[in-house]
Amino acid sequence: MKLKELFTKYWDSIKDVWDKYKIQKKARIGYHIVWNAFLFFLVLMVVGIFFVGGLGAGYFASLVDEQEMYSEEEMTEAIYTYEETSELYFNNNEFLAEVSSDLLREEVTIDQVSQTAKDAVIATEDENFYSHEGVVPKAIFRAVVQQVTNSATQTGGSTLTQQLVKNQILTNEVSFERKAKEMLLSMRLEQFIDKENILEAYLNIVPYGRNASGQNIAGIQTAAKGIFGVNANELNLPQSAYIAGLPQSPSIYTPFKNGGGVKSDEELEPGLNRMESVLERMYENEFISQEEYQNALNYDIVADFKEPEPSVLEKYPWLTQTIQERAIDVLTTILAKEDGYTEDELESSSVLKEEYEIRAQRALESNGLKVHSTIDEEMYDVFQEIAKEYNNYGPDKVARNARGEVITVENPETGEEERLGKQPVQVGSVLIENQTGKILSFVGGRDFTESQKNHALDVRRPNGSTMKPLVTYAPAMEYGVIQPGSVIADVYDPSMPGYPSYDPPRNYTGSYYGLVSAREALYRSHNVSALQIYRQIRDRNPAAQFLENMGFDHLSQDAGDYMNMSLTLGSPHNGVTVEENVNAYATFGNMGDFVEGYMIESIETKDGEVLYEHESKAEEVFSEQTSYLMVDMMRDVLSRGTGTAAYANLGNRSVDWAGKTGTSNDYRDTWFVATNPNVTLGSWMGYDYNQSLSSGYSSRNNVFWAELVNAATEIRPDLMAPSSSFDQPNGIVSRSYCKTSGKLPSDLCSELGLVGTDIYNSNHVPTEEDNSLIDAEYALIDGEAVPSGEDTPEEFTDDDGVSFNPDWLEEKGYDQLPNIEQLKPSDSGAWGDIQFPGETAEINGDSDSPAPPTSLQFDNNQLNWNTSNSNDVVGYRIYRANNPDGNNFQRVGHTSETNFTVPNGPALYHVKAVDYFGQESTSSESIIFGEFSEPEDENEEEEEEDQKENNQQDNDENDDSNNSNGEDETNQNSEDSENSNNSNNS
Repeated sequence: MKLKELFTKYWDSIKDVWDKYKIQKKARIGYHIVWNAFLFFLVLMVVGIFFVGGLGAGYFASLVDEQEMYSEEEMTEAIYTYEETSELYFNNNEFLAEVSSDLLREEVTIDQVSQTAKDAVIATEDENFYSHEGVVPKAIFRAVVQQVTNSATQTGGSTLTQQLVKNQILTNEVSFERKAKEMLLSMRLEQFIDKENILEAYLNIVPYGRNASGQNIAGIQTAAKGIFGVNANELNLPQSAYIAGLPQSPSIYTPFKNGGGVKSDEELEPGLNRMESVLERMYENEFISQEEYQNALNYDIVADFKEPEPSVLEKYPWLTQTIQERAIDVLTTILAKEDGYTEDELESSSVLKEEYEIRAQRALESNGLKVHSTIDEEMYDVFQEIAKEYNNYGPDKVARNARGEVITVENPETGEEERLGKQPVQVGSVLIENQTGKILSFVGGRDFTESQKNHALDVRRPNGSTMKPLVTYAPAMEYGVIQPGSVIADVYDPSMPGYPSYDPPRNYTGSYYGLVSAREALYRSHNVSALQIYRQIRDRNPAAQFLENMGFDHLSQDAGDYMNMSLTLGSPHNGVTVEENVNAYATFGNMGDFVEGYMIESIETKDGEVLYEHESKAEEVFSEQTSYLMVDMMRDVLSRGTGTAAYANLGNRSVDWAGKTGTSNDYRDTWFVATNPNVTLGSWMGYDYNQSLSSGYSSRNNVFWAELVNAATEIRPDLMAPSSSFDQPNGIVSRSYCKTSGKLPSDLCSELGLVGTDIYNSNHVPTEEDNSLIDAEYALIDGEAVPSGEDTPEEFTDDDGVSFNPDWLEEKGYDQLPNIEQLKPSDSGAWGDIQFPGETAEINGDSDSPAPPTSLQFDNNQLNWNTSNSNDVVGYRIYRANNPDGNNFQRVGHTSETNFTVPNGPALYHVKAVDYFGQESTSSESIIFGEFSEPEDENEEEEEEDQKENNQQDNDENDDSNNSNGEDETNQNSEDSENSNNSNNS
């Protein structure tokens, strides 16, 4: 009861309060307080949000206030202007290599990428790609929060559009300002470019680590080929997932090492884990099924990695480097001309040229150009193989400087100087097509790892005697100074300009060759002959007129190249390259027209637009006649001159080759350059540090040249082995000439057998008859013919002799030579019959009578004796007495020999020597021939008369048989008797 009462009591109290409205009143007051407080804080929060939002928007606006608003055209160009690797090609459009740069990239269109690859990228990088408008709203809020909380370096979460803007328009700077600009431009970009094009651009610019060769790569096509060896449209699901995961950390996830080759299993683990993450996202976003997901997880992706392979840059180091350099040269000129500069302005300003060279290099490295070269792939490959395997270069030698000191280099590890060591003989070669100037192949050296110098195109060396046709023989023929049959004096000449009298120029052998034809002087490569020709034309400056017009652009005016006599011997101050030398010789192959050699055929944009296409231009340097004469003379170099080793080793000797060898001072360089109607090929050998080559160097180089020809002929027989020879132009005629003077043969020249025949330019044939030879009387002294003097006895002279004409010798200046007898070639032959005019004082004699001969003896009917000790004796007179008492000696004959045949019958003989001046020696000792008997008294007088008559008849007969000049000496007996009596009396 109490409980009920208590409840009733309280209930009544509450009801009383309610009835009096006390509770309602208090509740209304609390409600209004709470509601008003809620409304206050709600308004405060909204105001705060707007304030913060406005503040953020204002800050955002301030960050992008200076950002340029790109037009649709500008933004599109910026997005699609991404670096793309340019490509190099052989002459048959066969791919050679990518341009050497830090990043390889090949562009593809979106339809050339597999769908799985596109799905993998979207699932990994931007799952809302097809729904957002450039940015994800929460990313903006996150960015603001990060900025407010001072965590701006953790922006992250960029859409594909934002990543594209960052890479193509903005920088990689990590800042909220860059992020704000990135979001603004991304939203703007999506207004102009559709999703597929944005995805295409992204797939072409994103980096993917390294390829199997260790090169940095970008773009999904480059990645597909460089990592798996397939195209982007061939990527399967696991491959797509692996590639899609690479951009997050390319250097860590890439499967290849920096130098090429697959990483270790441990190093591959991060990339494989990343691939699994990509597959998981693809599954979560329903791009793949559960079964596809599991199959991809079980796939052996490592087995798909491309096998390590050498870079084409390693296989073709000289070639790729050269093509790139020459492409930059071409682009430099193109870019400068686009801006209104001429080539002359470009060349005259080093600053301007450097600027455009930099721009050209950037264009080549990043514009996806296609550079087509003139290089024949097969011939280039075989040239490198021959250079590598040729086994007759000669020995390696210790590297020495010009003073002969061993060259040392600093060891990078120890910092100490060490000997460079032995260096091999290097080689350089170039093959050029004559009519076009195309460089079809070259040899830069033996091994790029040993020497990076391009010995074919860049290294400059003295070109030795290969310079002779270019600056001496061909120019002299062009001027009409010489022709192949012209005669040159190859003699010791102390008056040679540019040479001191104590050290005149010499030939390779140290000998002189006398009067030789220009043809022979060339194919035997006589130095002195070339100098004699060059001194006649030097004042016309053939270097400027001919060498410069054939591409020799490094001649030095300061060093005197244009006037130095040594230029004809191949000693230009700066040297020449193999390319320059070969290109100049191609002028002869073109019958006088120079066509500049080149290696860049064309350059195209990635869209196929032709930026550059080479046009060959021919410029006449020599006439057709001069060129043909030069070619014909150089044919002899191979057939019978210094290039016979090259000819002997040719596989096809019917080809019409014409060329020239060359050697520099101290045998440091050896050259051979030759041309045929289609091509010109030259080769050089030498040490990088200018040591002298070992003996046999010329033949070694000639054989190397021939091996290149043979190999190239197997590949391109139509080019290397033309069936036709050089065409002889009009205006070439054949003429005979006298070998002493080069003029038309005289009767004397013909009688001596010194007539030669050669071809001439019809405008420069000899027109004058030879005047170098005249009739002359001569006598013999020690077997040598000398001109007769006024007092030389006629019986010892020959009036059928031939002598050089003194007037001709004076006209040619030969009379001033220290040794005029050098005019006769050493293998004299018919030349031995020609005498030199001279004064009697030149005979090495004296005023005394000569010494008598000694040691008379008989051999059957032949009287023999030893020569007189005097050195001016021209002959001997023989005297006979018919009685042993030696009375009444009479001259019975004379001879220039040291023997005389006597008639039968006993007699007493002695001999006297006669000198050049007609003086007679005393009698030699007398010698008896036969046995004398006492005559009977009654008949003695009659018999003596008969004996005298018989003796006279014998004397006449003996003189007829022993007279060396074939003269009848009957009329001389009285003179001989008189001379004998005078002698006896004295």
